[in-house]
Amino acid sequence: MRKIVRKSFHFEFVVLTLSYNQPRFCLNTIWNSNGTMFTFWIFLPHLPYDIFVDSNNSIYMTKWEHFQIVIWQNENDFNSTKIQINNPSFGPFSLFVTTNGDIYIANEKSNHSVDKWIVENETWISIMNVTSRCYDLFIDIYESLYCSMYFSHRVDKKWLNDTEAIVAGTGDNGSSSNMLRRPYGIFVDINLDLYVADSGNNRIQLFRLNQRRGITVAGKRSAKLTIELNSPTGVILDGDQHLFIVDCGNHRIIGSDENGFRCIFGCFGGGETDDKLYNPQAMSFDSYGNIYVTSSDTHRIQKIVKNNICGKKIYI
Repeated sequence: MRKIVRKSFHFEFVVLTLSYNQPRFCLNTIWNSNGTMFTFWIFLPHLPYDIFVDSNNSIYMTKWEHFQIVIWQNENDFNSTKIQINNPSFGPFSLFVTTNGDIYIANEKSNHSVDKWIVENETWISIMNVTSRCYDLFIDIYESLYCSMYFSHRVDKKWLNDTEAIVAGTGDNGSSSNMLRRPYGIFVDINLDLYVADSGNNRIQLFRLNQRRGITVAGKRSAKLTIELNSPTGVILDGDQHLFIVDCGNHRIIGSDENGFRCIFGCFGGGETDDKLYNPQAMSFDSYGNIYVTSSDTHRIQKIVKNNICGKKIYI
């Protein structure tokens, strides 16, 4: 993240520049019912795990089997850049990209850790050792690092001063408000509130800053049950703080607005046709509000294009 301080004669204020996209949508925005294959992955027989689209619409993917991070400058870039990792014990899984192009990745192979690719001098450095694989990473506006540990049932945070702490979950498998079961995707907003896709509990948990008891904002046991989830793996917020959820077990993407939750894509079951997903893992917006989603079991990435007009959608 980059924080730009601008001064005036009477006051000083901070403008946040985020590395990722948080579009704002009109009420009942519609996305195309058919996705398009992200061309570069049509013939690759490898699982796409995580995806990140930065504010310049560059697309980043981890290529676990080949020890690579693949970067396209935009969707029309047919000459991708590959960052090769020449270490057989090193396998990139989840990733996060900062505004200056530095890349944080979760090392999934022999020793679990979070490592950073410094783009300025093209070198790797170790940032954090963890007890199990980080299924998702996030860097907040103060450059603190978050790691969602699926097998350890918790989310850890590391501040810039190297202090580390558990900020969600207890490390034990459970469904009470202070516990998690197989947490997956995470998102931290500008208030430092943490959202967790609590996949094993079929819910999205919100942990307010410095609060260890979560609030269920979607899925099982939410205060107002408006949607049922099945093993959610991703959660992000748009520019109006509305939730978008990768509902993996139901093979769909869920969105929300002022009227509540609704199905965005893949609303009629899983499959391999253009209108379906199968076990989607992660999603990211581009600056136009289009959605990129990884569908690991079908070995593809789909782009779901946002229509330029608003319309009506059936709420569920």
